[in-house]
Amino acid sequence: MPLPDPQDLLILLAVSNSGRFTSAADSLGLNHTTVSRRIAALEKSLGGHVLLRSSGGWELTDLGRRAVRAAEGVAEAVAQLADDDGGALTGVVRMSATDGFSAYIAAPAFARLRAANPGLSIEIVAATRRASQTRSGLDLEVVVGEPQVHRAEAVRLGAYVLGLYGARSYLEEHGRPTSVDEVLAHPLVYFIDSMLQVDSLDAPRRLLPSMRDSLSSTNVFVHVEATRAGAGLGLLPCFMADRHPDLVRLLPEDIAEKLDYWLVARPDSLRQPAVAAVVRALRQATARFEPELLGRG
Repeated sequence: MPLPDPQDLLILLAVSNSGRFTSAADSLGLNHTTVSRRIAALEKSLGGHVLLRSSGGWELTDLGRRAVRAAEGVAEAVAQLADDDGGALTGVVRMSATDGFSAYIAAPAFARLRAANPGLSIEIVAATRRASQTRSGLDLEVVVGEPQVHRAEAVRLGAYVLGLYGARSYLEEHGRPTSVDEVLAHPLVYFIDSMLQVDSLDAPRRLLPSMRDSLSSTNVFVHVEATRAGAGLGLLPCFMADRHPDLVRLLPEDIAEKLDYWLVARPDSLRQPAVAAVVRALRQATARFEPELLGRG
């Protein structure tokens, strides 16, 4: 069996990082046809398939994962030969995370990380969903609630608290509830029930089962602004709502749902220096932000 071409291994590494031939081709300065042809040549030299098509893109086979480990060694060796920037991180790291986490934890952490590593690019896909079983095209995911995943590492980052909030103007007009029973008479601002994919985020709704929905959205920033505008009482992350002096937290002893942030990544992704640095930055930033996350800021 002929030895695989190291360049083909690097092309496979690019496809595994993006999950798509077109994205890998763009990152390598090649065209889609060349990437497809080189992957076919690699599979011929290895005697089996390295990629399988999935709903989210291309996913590695077992043989493909072994080939990617070899490719990472090739990439590291090439990087050492070309290292003229004191070991600064380079490349593209793509992650998905919830809206609030992306804005208030990930974005500032990445700005600090990139200031020391100008060759590093970070892409954030804002989404509130379960952890993917394929992770095609993603290096990392941050999800709410402990994920059930295969062939991946899951690490708890920390917790945050959902509280019930009302705008001062709304409470002046409709009265400030002093018990959970009185809360139930008000309309609720929260996620769209039928589109909610995260079981942990459904738990707070069970605390207030008879509240009718007022304004619902898949985006938590919409929840905050709708509550501030007086659409109803909002179940909001404390670290987002407490930034607004026109919002009042209601019944904090009775309504305080603690939820966990978890980070999910493939083991091969975690071995990449840039991805490992991003993970460290996220863990440090989450720890520093803990008082605000828990509503004690």
